[in-house]
Amino acid sequence: MFALFGVLAVVGVYAGTVLATPPSGQTTTTLARAPFEPMKLKVQSDPANLWRLKLKTHGVSDAYVVGNTFAANGGTSGWHSHPGPSLIFVTAGTITTYMSDGHHCMQQDYTVGQGFVDPGGADNMHMIKNNGTVEAKTIAVQLIPSGAARRGEAEDPCS
Repeated sequence: MFALFGVLAVVGVYAGTVLATPPSGQTTTTLARAPFEPMKLKVQSDPANLWRLKLKTHGVSDAYVVGNTFAANGGTSGWHSHPGPSLIFVTAGTITTYMSDGHHCMQQDYTVGQGFVDPGGADNMHMIKNNGTVEAKTIAVQLIPSGAARRGEAEDPCS
């Protein structure tokens, strides 16, 4: 009986590894990391602009600034998720994001000077890919629960 459970566990780990879509042609560098105490921010701007921001965390958060480089002609992050939000800035080339919202998948191109938000959460799987012929780069600012893994591998939800 224990042997059967052992075999099933190994098969499950192997299947999860095979089904995951790991990065390829991507390099990542952590540029900065710092812990932040719990936050309770509420900012308002000129009422005519209607700009507001609310940010509330419980417990310590880890903040990261991460640089990513994607090789030309297909460098990819692979499908993954993050436990918290990320602000992504495109600093070179053009990248395509593939986002999953349940079984609905969408894609969007971003070029130098543009940015986007990855809201995070286990249900928000995404992939970044360089479909262009020149190297592409991004910088991400991430906020996650203290001690959490920055990235969770995922299967391609859009296939």
